[in-house]
Amino acid sequence: MKQNGTRSGSLDHPLFEIRRSSIQGRGAFAKRRIRAGQKIVEYTGQKIDNDEADRRYDEDRMSRHHTFLFTLDDDYCIDGNTRSNIARLINHSCDPNCEAIIDDDHIWIYALKNIQPGVELAYDYKYERTGDIRKLEKFYVCHCGSPKCRGSIMAPPRKRRKKRKKG
Repeated sequence: MKQNGTRSGSLDHPLFEIRRSSIQGRGAFAKRRIRAGQKIVEYTGQKIDNDEADRRYDEDRMSRHHTFLFTLDDDYCIDGNTRSNIARLINHSCDPNCEAIIDDDHIWIYALKNIQPGVELAYDYKYERTGDIRKLEKFYVCHCGSPKCRGSIMAPPRKRRKKRKKG
């Protein structure tokens, strides 16, 4: 069965190939030029509620962060830990060339800019900032290697607006 140009259960895709990554484990690398705005692949998996996600991925028992959860909304996420989900191998970068867009319970990965053959595909995971931020930033450490690296795969801190002085 084919899904979005990918054989189910296969790591074969027309736009990218999977190989060793300097960011983390394996990564997705462009086979040919991918144009800005092009839909690349769907992030697929089982739709589960947040309670089930917490049961499957207990961060307190993990020595390092490693999940395939992708938040859909306040109540549900996709657990992409399945062989047929080749998109799970696209790594994080603080200076991404791709972005994830949620459209009607589907998560699509699009190119943000033109991507040349051999370049690793990456999007910003932007994990939610909740709880003990210092602890989470250490747990969700980033290895993207970008000069723009935040040091964490968590969403950038919100910038505070400067208050205007009344004149």
